[in-house]
Amino acid sequence: MSNAPTYQQTIDYLYAQLPMFSKQGKSAIKADLSNTLKLTAALGEPQGQFKSIHVAGTNGKGSVCHMLAAILQRSGYKVGLYTSPHLIDFRERIRINGAPVSEAWVIDFVGKHKELIETTQPSFFEITVAMAFQAFADEDVDIAIIETGLGGRLDSTNVISPILSVITNIDYDHTDILGDTLAKIAEEKAGIIKENVPVVIGQQHDETERVFFEHSVRKHSPMYHADVVWDIVRTPMKHDRTQIKLVNKATQDIYDIHCDLTGGYQSANIKTTLTSVDVLNAKCGFKIELGDAISALSNVKGLTGLRGRWDIISKRPYVVADVAHNPAGLKAALQQLANVDAQHKHIVIGFVRDKDINAALQLLPKEYSYYYCNADIPRALPVDELKTKADAAELNGTAYTSVANAVAAAARNLDGEDVLLIIGSVFVVGEALSFIDSKNDLFTSTLEEDI
Repeated sequence: MSNAPTYQQTIDYLYAQLPMFSKQGKSAIKADLSNTLKLTAALGEPQGQFKSIHVAGTNGKGSVCHMLAAILQRSGYKVGLYTSPHLIDFRERIRINGAPVSEAWVIDFVGKHKELIETTQPSFFEITVAMAFQAFADEDVDIAIIETGLGGRLDSTNVISPILSVITNIDYDHTDILGDTLAKIAEEKAGIIKENVPVVIGQQHDETERVFFEHSVRKHSPMYHADVVWDIVRTPMKHDRTQIKLVNKATQDIYDIHCDLTGGYQSANIKTTLTSVDVLNAKCGFKIELGDAISALSNVKGLTGLRGRWDIISKRPYVVADVAHNPAGLKAALQQLANVDAQHKHIVIGFVRDKDINAALQLLPKEYSYYYCNADIPRALPVDELKTKADAAELNGTAYTSVANAVAAAARNLDGEDVLLIIGSVFVVGEALSFIDSKNDLFTSTLEEDI
């Protein structure tokens, strides 16, 4: 019999050996790039063997990464995509043309480099970044889209030399690590701006504009603002897709955009993505037809496998999951929920400890029914603490011992005309999706288009 480890044993080894920010929080962070540089040097600098686009931002960076990947795939390029964290399977972090790397590849990489892992003692994020670089080099991708994990300046991904940098937006998140003002947070995100490499800024803000301008001047980095290139003419709200009209400010041409990533906040992400496409064509030698880009936006999920962004699970009752987890993201998702007609609205919610819980709770409407829970990770805010804070905020809800129990309770209480939103933490959404996927009859309706 073979003594080779299974995929699950390999993943368990990584979880057990390495500190994980997603589970432990701030204590897992290595405050410099030394470990990543050691890993990439030992691997032969794989990050130098492919072109890359580096994406940072408080919100929207995951959506922009997936949109760019979809567009480049539709345009005929072989595309690597690195994002984090994963929802269900570790391999979601590392994809080539939408397909996760194989279990066999993960087993082989860890087996070959176990000594390197144990001598370097990287964080979980550091080793997954190195794994992604190696996978993209092995697959000889034409371009890789690399999402930062946290911040930018000291993020482990910041050892690449991209052809384009993208910063989606700046808002308050991880203030204990990145800073307590928008300008300080922008300084960290601006760390991905490289010498002579163009940068796209998704959303302008008075407090951050000077920071980006100074970095772009010092680095001789041409800066492009999405709000300057594109404008929204009209944004009709749809529950199953984002439907907008965009006008190119230079040509005054108007385009109908239909995107399968839903949520009103996707309008800004689409502008950022299409501005990035413009720069790739004008400055980076790519040939992407606008028609292909628009077509790809209608099938981002299909092309890339993305889940968890206003992820519609059922239409009657209307059930949706969204990984929004900071006040800005929650506000946008709740605005989307407000546009859904329903008899009653239910929310399954849980947080991690290091979020501004009180600010988040102030955004939640008091007339909704809440199902409190915590994900099965050390970093999760215990459900009893959440319940106490929610009671103080005069919200009406019940605490449950697990995400699965909270989702099951909500499902039992749903009427066909009701709506359920699962939100508050990537890990809550991941556990909820795993539970729902295992229960085919949990919700009686399907995702068939309405007749």
